[in-house]
Amino acid sequence: MGCYVLGLQEIDQTQVALVGGKGAHLGELSRIDGIRVPAGFCVTTHAFQRLMAEAPSIDAQLQRLSRRKPDDREQLRAHSAELRRTLEGTAIPDDVAAAITHALARLGEHAAYAVRSSATAEDLPTASFAGQQDTYLNVVGTAAILQHIRRCWASLFTERAVIYRLRNGFDHRKVRMAVVVQQLVFPQAAGILFTADPITSHRKVTSVEASFGLGEALVSGLVNADSYKVRDGEVISKAIGTKQRAIHALPAGGTQEQEIAPERQQQPALTDAQVVRLARLGRQIEAHFGRPQDIEWCLVDDAFFFVQSRPITTLFPIPEASDLENHVYVSVGHQQMMTDAMKPLGLSLFQLTALRPMLEAGGRLFVDITQLLASPSGRAVLVDGLGKSDPLIRDALQTLIGRGDFIRPLPDASPGRPPAGGAPAPIETDPAIVDELIGRSQASIAALKRDIQTKSGPALFDFILTDIQELKRLLFEPRSHQVIMAGMEATWWLNEQLQAWLGEKNAADTLTQSVPNNVTSEMGLALLEVADVIRPHPEVVAFLRQVEDDGFLEQMDTLSGGREARDAIRAYLDKYGMRCVGEIDITKPRWSERPTTLVPILLGNIQNFEPGAGARRFEQGRQEAWKKEQELLARLRTLPDGEGKAAETKRMIDRVRTFMGYREYPKYGIVNRYFVYKQALLEEAARLVQAHVLREKEDSFYLTLQELHDVVRTNQVDELLIRQRKDAFRSYQALTPPRVFTSEGEVIAGAYRRDDLPAGALVGLAVSAGTIEGRARVILDMAEARLEAGDILVTSFTDPSWTPLFVSIKGLVTEVGGLMTHGAVIAREYGLPAVVGVEQATRLIRDGQRIRVHGTDGYVELLSQPDAALRG
Repeated sequence: MGCYVLGLQEIDQTQVALVGGKGAHLGELSRIDGIRVPAGFCVTTHAFQRLMAEAPSIDAQLQRLSRRKPDDREQLRAHSAELRRTLEGTAIPDDVAAAITHALARLGEHAAYAVRSSATAEDLPTASFAGQQDTYLNVVGTAAILQHIRRCWASLFTERAVIYRLRNGFDHRKVRMAVVVQQLVFPQAAGILFTADPITSHRKVTSVEASFGLGEALVSGLVNADSYKVRDGEVISKAIGTKQRAIHALPAGGTQEQEIAPERQQQPALTDAQVVRLARLGRQIEAHFGRPQDIEWCLVDDAFFFVQSRPITTLFPIPEASDLENHVYVSVGHQQMMTDAMKPLGLSLFQLTALRPMLEAGGRLFVDITQLLASPSGRAVLVDGLGKSDPLIRDALQTLIGRGDFIRPLPDASPGRPPAGGAPAPIETDPAIVDELIGRSQASIAALKRDIQTKSGPALFDFILTDIQELKRLLFEPRSHQVIMAGMEATWWLNEQLQAWLGEKNAADTLTQSVPNNVTSEMGLALLEVADVIRPHPEVVAFLRQVEDDGFLEQMDTLSGGREARDAIRAYLDKYGMRCVGEIDITKPRWSERPTTLVPILLGNIQNFEPGAGARRFEQGRQEAWKKEQELLARLRTLPDGEGKAAETKRMIDRVRTFMGYREYPKYGIVNRYFVYKQALLEEAARLVQAHVLREKEDSFYLTLQELHDVVRTNQVDELLIRQRKDAFRSYQALTPPRVFTSEGEVIAGAYRRDDLPAGALVGLAVSAGTIEGRARVILDMAEARLEAGDILVTSFTDPSWTPLFVSIKGLVTEVGGLMTHGAVIAREYGLPAVVGVEQATRLIRDGQRIRVHGTDGYVELLSQPDAALRG
């Protein structure tokens, strides 16, 4: 009997495979001293398997289901409904039914019960999905309980669950379902308790939601619950909801919605003292599980009972600190235009490359800025510098500083540097300086490619660590930094002075079009030239439309014009093939490794442009910048001291046009080196696969550089560690990293403080002047880009690898970005109106919707519904 039914007290959290997630958590919860859990038992997955064996037609039905495609909705709906009917109609085997009846007799077979499905990890999209769909309350009598257990089992084959498994490659024949049967308590109030604030992620704030009657009213969204926040044993905020309805259990079984009397609707469901007591119990549960919990509770005669506890999976992890002091962390990804989760090899290599120590959390990198914020001068420089790049970071930091109690102030160690936009860096406006810096970087990369050839084994790792020092020397060379700062400071000067003198907003945007030496904007125009080579050859174009395999370049020789096309693509990859989306993560597939990424963009260029478009585009931008320069200088000369103002402005325009192109080069240098390292490290990984140390080369991505070095040295690897890292990476991918957060886990969300916008406009940061109207294309994966001339690109972030798309679009909207980040720089060079830092742009703007981008004023208007053709 024991294998079919287990009492809650016999279960702990290690038994998910036997009792499902909900059952395992409940069992663990019932073992905590001082925590009351209604009595109950779990019908195990063995019982479910026993039932499946009893129904001879089920095997054939499951096979039929497995052959269906996920998008074959009609057939799936019919097959899954048939399976559910079969399961609900199959008698529970006698020995299973006897075990359940015996357990009920011990608890009281005439009592009321809650019957809930408890899925094992891979059976359903999420544990909460099972909970939302399959909870039966106030079930009375053995026959009814047996029937509802069958219903829970049948719920494994809802249409949604079936499609999820087909899409994720899970075998329908291997799924398992357990069922929790628990005595129902009849509460005066019930609700949910989060041991970390679900809105701000603050780990020291408990959030309580409460309503009258059973908690189902709250979970199903039927009522406006009371909401409380508790910190350090004190209610710090509360909002009493108007509770018009409650769900109550009926004497004969089942539940009913009931109206709450008007005089009770505004009454709190809990007293403050009860809320504080409940929060304390929540902390006890959290301590037991070792992480923040989402807990369901009931209040019965002033005693709290707990009917569920599960981890809160949406919280962003906190970087580890070696002390118990308060810390403030700022996101590296928001500066680098790469907010995706990174794998350990990528994280460790970027940490080695960085000037400042970087901490890892949730697969992302952060810098601890507590020390700088603590001193007044450091704070001023930091807030000004970060704020110029991203106003949302500035606002978040100002909010935190304004509280005055989070960071212990320190005396000023040294005076801060003069504010940006003041005196330009002491460097003459000489193009030869840029040429020399680029030449030095190219020579260094050529030497690296030559010297790494002879290195392998542990010696390779020593070589890479030495070369990283060379990378840093080039990256942080004072002259290189001066050039970048000179270009940026001249840009700020132009924007500030020309607005003050002429009322001209963002004047530098037009003046930076088609500047020389920008390796990133040249990359976009160079792909137009590749399209020019391919366009005259219809056989090659037709071939490219069918391409799915990354080995397609080898197959082009036999086509008419195929050899020329192949050579043009290869030459492009020789220069730019080390780039890819998220390129600061060495583990991301490069264009050279996955050339199919470029095919849709190439085809778009062939279709949307005439021959010679690349050169024309560059020249047109140069002419527009020149015309703008002449116009501004002429207007300045009409002002008091006009000749002086014009001369100073001309000097700054020359600085911008000489130096701004180089802004993109250091990153190109880093990514070049990274690809050389990656190719050498993958050769080492291939040797480890041959020696049966690693299962596949890509397993090396889940180790840090030091750990991989140790594996190469010892020929031994911890396979469990790699599995854990893969699971962690999958969970990190679902998280949104914060721009700014604290060691208490609190996400400080910045805001744009503006009240000058039209109703419904989406606010962001103006980074490239002009206003454009067009069709929004919401694209999250560059390889899926199907653009037409005049489209406006809407995406989460753009790094240099997105540049080839910029030639096809008329405007840009991103969720992440600042004035000097890559998307902004290239948008200005190509003359594209752009607004960045638009929170949730990819959710609020729908693919195909007509929008207007106000690149001068920093907002986006939604004009129409999406195109029907795109909604599809």
